[in-house]
Formats: sequence, structure tokens, C-alpha cells
Amino acid sequence: MAHSPHTVSDVMTQTVVAVGQGASFKEIVETMEQWKVSALPVLAGEGRVIGVVSEADLLPKEEFRDADPDRMEQRRRLDDLRKSGGRTAGELMSAPALTVHADDTIAQAARTMARKSVKRLPVVDAHGMLQGIVSRADLLKVFLRPDADLAAEVRTEVVDRLFPGTARRVEVSVEDGVVTLHGPLRDSPLLPIAARLVRAVEGVVEVTFDDHTVATTNRRTVAG
Repeated sequence: MAHSPHTVSDVMTQTVVAVGQGASFKEIVETMEQWKVSALPVLAGEGRVIGVVSEADLLPKEEFRDADPDRMEQRRRLDDLRKSGGRTAGELMSAPALTVHADDTIAQAARTMARKSVKRLPVVDAHGMLQGIVSRADLLKVFLRPDADLAAEVRTEVVDRLFPGTARRVEVSVEDGVVTLHGPLRDSPLLPIAARLVRAVEGVVEVTFDDHTVATTNRRTVAG
């Protein structure tokens, strides 16, 4: 059975476009345009990630071209004003770089992106050397898993382990990533635990329990 891709290494892109810290402003813009990316890792030495330069780091050059900000604005936008005079990646980049490791979970990478409001993260090894890059789109690849694969994993990893006495009578169906458990589990105190474990399977959109499983008249979703 194919198990869920639980780590960044399963979904990251290994071919990465990057620039050195001495790359010029124009070279950065040309590289972004050529490869259709909005941010580039900045490397030093043999490939150690020391920062990231993004479109947001480049825009102050245009924004402050003919602007004359007052003292309060200068204080508030000190970093942007500094970048407006930058000429190389080392002067323009945001540092230190926000990164993840290949063995970080997909959930960890998603939380980092959400909390820091970034669209992609360089993937580095223990020494900070670039290994790949992971984007929001990469993290969503887990939801492309076939329903049959999800059903097989839910049965093996959740049903067979959590309900060993009744597992043979519990059926698992999946449609468009939504998992439904059918079977003699009425009023089981383990249902909330089952819901959490099923949701933890990469690619599951939601989990429901049918009328024969819970003591209700309508199918419902159990909160985890």
C-alpha cells in the first residue's frame, strides 16, 4: 500500500533556481522573469542559503523613485528605504532565510507558510545547504491522492488498529477525499479519536460516520 507523503521531501521541487549574493538587481529581475518565480533563494559559498530575495524586496526601488517620505514615514519604512538603494542580492534579500528541512512534516511547512505569510520555502539540510524548494501548490499535492489509496490507508492505519474486534464489519468508503465509516460503532467513545486519526491521513478532506455508526437519524461529521 502507498502511504501518505508525510514529509516535505515527498512533495518538494528539487530543481531550484537561485542567485548568488553578488547578483545584480537587473540579473535578479531577469531570472524571475525567465523562470516565472516571485522569489529566489540567495546562496553563499557552495550553496548555503543565507537569504531570500522576492518581488516585495525589489519593489521599493520603484516605489521610492520619486518619493520624498517625511521623518515618520522614514522611521516606519526604514527597511524598505534601505532596500530601495540596494544593488545586489546581498543588499536586497530578507535575512536570515525562512527555511524548512526535508524531513519536516507537510503540516509543519504549511503552518510556517501561514504564520509568516510566504508562498514558498527553501528546503535545506542540517548545514543550511539548499536541497530544494516547497511551495503552497506543492503542499496541496497530497489532495490528489486517489480515493482508493485513502480508503486502504484508513482501513490499515485507523480501523484495523482502533477497532480490532469489529474491524471486519466496518466499511470504509471515500468519495472526492471525504472518508465515511460504515459499521457497528454506535455510541463508541472512540469515534472522536477515529475522526482525528482519519483526518491525519494526508489527502483526506473530511471524515463522516453514517447512520449505522452513530446514534443519529442523519449522517453527520464528528468534530475532532
